Amino acid sequence: MIVPVILSGGSGTRLWPLSRKNRPKQFLALVGDTTLFQQTVERTRKLGDSGTPIVVCSEDHRFTVAEQLQELGVVGSSILLEPAARNTAPAIALAAMQARQNDAEAVLLVLPADHLIGDETSFVDAVKRAAPLATDDWLVTFGIRPEAPETGFGYIKRAEAVSDSGFKVAQFVEKPNAETAAKYVQSGDFDWNSGMFLFKASRYLEELEKHSPAIYAAAAKVFATAQPDLDFVRFDKASMIEVPDDSIDYAVMEKTDRAAVVPVSCRWSDIGSWSALWEAADKNAEGNAAHGDVIALDTRNTLVRTHERHMVATIGLDDVVIVTTPDATLVAARDKVQHVKKIVDQLSSAGRSEHLAHRQVYRPWGSYDSIDMGERFQVKRIVVKPGSVLSLQMHHHRAEHWIVVSGTAEVTCGEKVFLLAENQSTYIPLGVTHRLRNVGKVPLELIEVQSGSYLGEDDIVRFEDVYGRA
Repeated sequence: MIVPVILSGGSGTRLWPLSRKNRPKQFLALVGDTTLFQQTVERTRKLGDSGTPIVVCSEDHRFTVAEQLQELGVVGSSILLEPAARNTAPAIALAAMQARQNDAEAVLLVLPADHLIGDETSFVDAVKRAAPLATDDWLVTFGIRPEAPETGFGYIKRAEAVSDSGFKVAQFVEKPNAETAAKYVQSGDFDWNSGMFLFKASRYLEELEKHSPAIYAAAAKVFATAQPDLDFVRFDKASMIEVPDDSIDYAVMEKTDRAAVVPVSCRWSDIGSWSALWEAADKNAEGNAAHGDVIALDTRNTLVRTHERHMVATIGLDDVVIVTTPDATLVAARDKVQHVKKIVDQLSSAGRSEHLAHRQVYRPWGSYDSIDMGERFQVKRIVVKPGSVLSLQMHHHRAEHWIVVSGTAEVTCGEKVFLLAENQSTYIPLGVTHRLRNVGKVPLELIEVQSGSYLGEDDIVRFEDVYGRA
């Protein structure tokens, strides 16, 4: 049985301002109605004989992963939490050790969570064609037939055929310059390096131990610290930090003599920039890709994405990217969007927060949107999912006023527990233990007005929490 392994890391820099550190691109619905992460999971279901996925993600994204899996009706998955990011070789090692516990002969299909595949039928067919190679102890990677001499991807050179569909890997090469990329494509011997793999868990671990023994030993030490926590598997942070940081390409694939590549044409993109998203998006006759309330006059080959309840109008633009969010707007020449990371670096150096989180922040119980704030006040719109409950908590520096807009709230305030219905309100004094619960069958929406000397999110003392944050 094939066990999907979804690698869901990412820093959220290349598609800023829509992508942020706490909500990187794999968790966004960029093309279609579902997120890239969800599309990746759904793609594995089309294989037929595949197990529930193993997801490797950061602790910061654990509840987002769990919620998006739940939306797909996926149950029984293993969500491995990396307390520190150490690149793909250790992440895949932990997933392989997890899979090997249940099946010594498990075959892993390793997929980044943030890739777009337009022709899923061709991709699924390539996986099925690669399966006999994996069963025969090859470490298979999928090479994307190049559509153009791209300089943003690594390349794989094919050697002799080892099956009807696969070739022995002759060489992995780094991202080339434009002249070299053109030569690669013209030769017909090279494919783009997709970062997707198929191999037995046991074979990967054998090759990792052989070629990168330090990574293997450190990863095994980390896996020995595994502790189940709700739907998650946690590992010791101190042990994880000791693991060498390296990619699967450098640690294994470039060193093993059992690397094979199966070429595939499947309209693949790693959505590595706003320009790449424009290329993948549906466009009108003028070459414009619009998402949201957009009016475009005399505008061509332009991408515009605007957020809810915000209209964008353009006049006389060519080859431009415009992206708006409630707290930031990006306007860039389409051929310069690869420099977005420089903006993120400036925000980080200045101690700002626009690269870290959106104004709307997601939590396991729902979300909150910071509508307005001043020196001693903050106003939030809070939405609590049906049946969900916030932690039993207290604040040292702020009081809160809650006004129910819709739904029914059960409020704990000190020793009192009572219900609030639509248009009712209550006051939570500074220093009083309190809790909010949605006891209804529809989302609970309320407005929270905070006032006090300090309004930071770290002014929370949790006494009880169903999500393990107390």
